[in-house]
Amino acid sequence: MGIGKELKKRAISASAKAMEKLMADEKRAMQIATAIGSVQRGKQALDKGQEELLKAFNFATRGDYKAVGKKLSGLKRRLRELDEKLDELSKG
Repeated sequence: MGIGKELKKRAISASAKAMEKLMADEKRAMQIATAIGSVQRGKQALDKGQEELLKAFNFATRGDYKAVGKKLSGLKRRLRELDEKLDELSKG
C-alpha cells in the first residue's frame, strides 16, 4: 500500500474515532445537529438572496443556466436523431 493510501486510511480512522467521541454525548450531538441545521438554513437564505439580487440586476441565475443546459441537451439529442434519419434516407 502506498504512503498516500496509508495516510488516507489513518486519517479516516482518526476522524471516525473523533466523531464517535463527539457524538457519544446525546446533548452534544443535539447541539451539533442544531448547528448544522442553522448552517443549512443560512445557506438557503444566502442562495435565495443571491438569486433575487441577480434577478434584480437582470443577470442569469444558476437555475437559468441549468434550464438552458437541459434545453441544449434536448436539442443535441434531437439533432442526432435527425442526422441518423438523414443518413438512412441518403443510403436508402
